[in-house]
Amino acid sequence: MGTVVSLTVPAGALPRTAGGAELDELDEAAAAVERVFAGFDETFSLYRPDSEASRLARGELSLRKASAGMRDRYADALSWRLMTEGAFSPERPDGVLDLSGIIKGYAIRQAGEVLRGRGITDWCLNAGGDVLVMGSPVPGTGAAWAAGVVDPQDRAALLSAYELGGTGPRQALATSGSAERGDHIWTAGAGGTEFTQVSVAAADIVTADVLATAIVAGGTAMLHRATDGWEIDVLAVRRDGELLATPGFRA
Repeated sequence: MGTVVSLTVPAGALPRTAGGAELDELDEAAAAVERVFAGFDETFSLYRPDSEASRLARGELSLRKASAGMRDRYADALSWRLMTEGAFSPERPDGVLDLSGIIKGYAIRQAGEVLRGRGITDWCLNAGGDVLVMGSPVPGTGAAWAAGVVDPQDRAALLSAYELGGTGPRQALATSGSAERGDHIWTAGAGGTEFTQVSVAAADIVTADVLATAIVAGGTAMLHRATDGWEIDVLAVRRDGELLATPGFRA
């Protein structure tokens, strides 16, 4: 997916095996997460010429004959296009199907399910700045994880730190914009050019990921629709550096 994925598990958070080999369990958990992302990459990545998504883009495969997974995620993306009134779209302006605005969120979500299935209840997954957490960095305390939001005008500085997990209602934080990869998000009208970066905190990583992309694409109008329609917090950076934030980020 053209990004780096990291897994953080605090000391003492791994379930004890018969031999008490926590490092072995951590290695196995990391390998399981890697398999999840590799599987999504093989199907959906447009960086890979041999992926199903690339074959669709080249016209070698029709959507009708695509895999069930591809069709299901496309259907989900169409639902998000309706819910965001067109600000989020699964097609590029040239008509090529591009599900990158939704797939990373699904990969992170599934990797989290794998970790929970292994009995790991405290962890942080970070995929290219999109973060999903469970539990606490200090198991058993209810303390929250601190997720940093980088300043798009100074990549060595942070704009904010947002508390995820612990006893709070938000477990996911996603950031979209042009600071790291340039203007790769196609906009929905003139208003879609006003934000260089948008971060969205939500209970679900797919919701956070999609709405961050939609707000960058749709501008202030989509920002208002998102905050009115979903239980989220938003930190948006205008091109002149001005910040717009919901109370959760200002606190």
